[in-house]
Amino acid sequence: MTAYPKTDRLMQRGADFLGSRYAILCGAMSWVSERNLVSAISNAGGFGVIACGAMTPELLETEIAETQKLTDKPFGVNLITMHPQLFDLIAVCDAAGVSHVVLAGGIPPKGSVEAIKGGKNPAKVLCFAPTLALAKKLLRSGADALVIEGMEAGGHIGPVSTSVLAQEILPELSQDHIIFVAGGIGRGNAMAGYLEMGAAGVQLGTRFACAKESIAHPNFKKAFFRANARDAIASVQVDPRLPVIPVRALKNKGTEEFTRKQIEVARVLDREEIAMEEAQLQIEHYWAGALRRAVIDGDVENGSLMAGQSVGMLKEEEPVASIIAKLMTQSEEALTRR
Repeated sequence: MTAYPKTDRLMQRGADFLGSRYAILCGAMSWVSERNLVSAISNAGGFGVIACGAMTPELLETEIAETQKLTDKPFGVNLITMHPQLFDLIAVCDAAGVSHVVLAGGIPPKGSVEAIKGGKNPAKVLCFAPTLALAKKLLRSGADALVIEGMEAGGHIGPVSTSVLAQEILPELSQDHIIFVAGGIGRGNAMAGYLEMGAAGVQLGTRFACAKESIAHPNFKKAFFRANARDAIASVQVDPRLPVIPVRALKNKGTEEFTRKQIEVARVLDREEIAMEEAQLQIEHYWAGALRRAVIDGDVENGSLMAGQSVGMLKEEEPVASIIAKLMTQSEEALTRR
């Protein structure tokens, strides 16, 4: 008999798919989702995911190896589809025996899903699906599981809320496919609701960003503890010719700087000095640098404080194991009341 029989039953498919005790993924957060936090989450029964971001293949190889020294439990690697060395990064994951690869940032390029699933150490593929039509297409293309993430999430977001996405996608696909729900989940009560709707599990990022095991700078964590849900705002696209995925973060000088960066890149694009792909890559590199300033250096005024709207629920630094136990307890209590 487990301590969470009702919750365990609802997330059994997701846990089996991940190979973890609980079907709770940690969203990949650049500079935050590294060896220490990832291993702590996997060791506590969740499923940690390394944020590759703009890493080179050499850096990713090191990060995976160091994570494997800290845990013998499964964990995943999140790869950005527009990374110019995507297939080299896939090869690194394959050589290291990574069990799950999460593809984020757009439709997977041709051959990428096949490369992940067809290597010497075949891995399972998770993809983000912002619409029902794209969800079906990704599943036909070989994705083993999907993450549906609403606009309440931190970092790169889509235009639709988690609750609406869940109502659109779960009734259609959850019976035959593994679907994880993400975006705005801060308590186990919400997790229970999505599990009851058919989700195989959930993904949380903001809830883990300020965990005790997170290497984020104390200033970064304090900014999160002070924030309310309304402080986590989405960036604005200033030029329709430069399709930039909105990013949700706590409002500061860095938010204003991003608007200026978009204008600068759009002008260079207008002069045809760079291709669209390079322009979008410049934006991604901007975010990588801005995140580092906040997470590692503690510059919370000029760096990027990517946070979901659940940030208002964070009040203190907690060990990962306590966070997961709270989520499971809250979920079980909610399901028992029902």
